[in-house]
Amino acid sequence: MNLYEDLMWRGLIKDISSPDLKDKLNNEKISFYWGTDPTADSLHIGHYSSLVTAKRLAKYGHHPILLVGGATGLIGDPRPSAEREIISKETVEKNIKGIKEQVSRLLEGKAEIVNNYEWTKDVSYLDFLRDIGKYINVNYMLNKDTIARRLDTGITYAEFSYTLLQGFDFLELFRNKNCILQAAGSDQWGNITTGIELIRKIEGKEAYGFTMPLILDSTGKKFGKSEGNALWLDKEKTSPYKIYQYLINSDDTKVIEYLKVFTFLSREEIEELEKETKQHPELRKAQKALAYEIVKDIHGEEEAQKAKKTSEEVFSKGYSEEGMPSVDLNITSDINILDLLVLSNIAPSKSEARRLVIGNGISLNGEKQIDPNKIIELDKINDMVISKGKKTHIKVNLVK
Repeated sequence: MNLYEDLMWRGLIKDISSPDLKDKLNNEKISFYWGTDPTADSLHIGHYSSLVTAKRLAKYGHHPILLVGGATGLIGDPRPSAEREIISKETVEKNIKGIKEQVSRLLEGKAEIVNNYEWTKDVSYLDFLRDIGKYINVNYMLNKDTIARRLDTGITYAEFSYTLLQGFDFLELFRNKNCILQAAGSDQWGNITTGIELIRKIEGKEAYGFTMPLILDSTGKKFGKSEGNALWLDKEKTSPYKIYQYLINSDDTKVIEYLKVFTFLSREEIEELEKETKQHPELRKAQKALAYEIVKDIHGEEEAQKAKKTSEEVFSKGYSEEGMPSVDLNITSDINILDLLVLSNIAPSKSEARRLVIGNGISLNGEKQIDPNKIIELDKINDMVISKGKKTHIKVNLVK
């Protein structure tokens, strides 16, 4: 398959701006960009389809540009129901640093990373209205889905202007980076076409865009989000084991879709896993492949092996994620590992806890612990799996 056929087979293209893009993707080497606003210092699994798609295009020789929205992040893309909270410039800068490091690692240093604050910070309001706003009709903006769905409840002028800022980004990258393609989730189609329109009207040239469908779980919720708790790509926020367990519990009706979107397994490998799932769903081969491939891509093979090993040990004990023994702890601050082991009934005393740690008998989320003086941060304790040897596993729940 050529690249475009592969993207279509994997279900990665929902909207396309022009049929000519097929030829560009298959027969040329182009620069493309995708963007994210720095609302946190880490990306989460919901961003992962865009990251993997960018990596896929890069493997075919196209040049990826990640735009981190230092400017647009100060405004916020219109949400379906309410205004986004404004975050400080200091927070935005901190978040950008974290995201840059993640993307550089995940795309193996191949991504060029830019910040739209660099080309917007010195543009005056009058210049922006004259040079950008003059070319986009208000009626055109009102028809954008992201704006139209907020008209009944109300939308501020700041959020209303977001599509102009994103269109300006595309124009700048087209001019200065020879970037002719923007790829994004399907909720960004209106913003993509604004950029294409500006390039056509101002530069007299054609640019392109395509969107990827939003990935949903079997209940219709966004993939990787549950009760507002994102699965972060930063392992200090979400352990590789937790991501592995989330993925291994994927529904049979969705797992093949996820394999196509999120992994680099070949069509033949995925079709074989699809066949296995239909014939022997109880073996969960597709789910195991999905969990392993994604954790390997995000955190490396060693972490994937650790997560797989812990999961298998837990399963061999006869526990599912839901059936694993658990302990409710009322902890309000960071805690020494020995105290945690005693409180969770892994060890009857601190001296026994010390012996276990020094003797290489304790793992936290699949990672061996050998330092009896280690301090465990509070925000890493909830849902943590403490393992003693290969047979004892306890999940920690924080309660107030």
